[in-house]
Amino acid sequence: MATTRHAHTVWEGNLIEGKGVVSLDSSGIGEYPVSWPARSEQANGMTSPEELIAAAHSSCFSMALSHGLAGAGTPPTKLETKADVTFQPGTGITGIHLTVQGTVPGLDEADFVKAAEDAKANCPVSQALSGTTITLTASLA
Repeated sequence: MATTRHAHTVWEGNLIEGKGVVSLDSSGIGEYPVSWPARSEQANGMTSPEELIAAAHSSCFSMALSHGLAGAGTPPTKLETKADVTFQPGTGITGIHLTVQGTVPGLDEADFVKAAEDAKANCPVSQALSGTTITLTASLA
């Protein structure tokens, strides 16, 4: 069954001096302030599209990797994934780097890296972001 999730943003003012609030409507878990300075300089308590993409990518990748490992008979005890999304003003998103450290009983480092590469290539968020260079560092804890 397909699902659709919803979020919306209310923006006031121009790009440089304006500000907005993004609301996570489907979950109802919060509203988060956004601004150009928070996107292109320091976050200062606000979020950005890149941080939201990083959250989506790290969680999707973790789910895909967990599923792949379990399907191969080596379910993980723990996966810790970080996504770094780089934004260059005037250019856009220039890359995403995933870093994952896993605790997977019965699996060696080479097989973990292979499973992580597969998850990177096949998680739905990676596929949606295929126009961006995505790199990966994977290791066992």
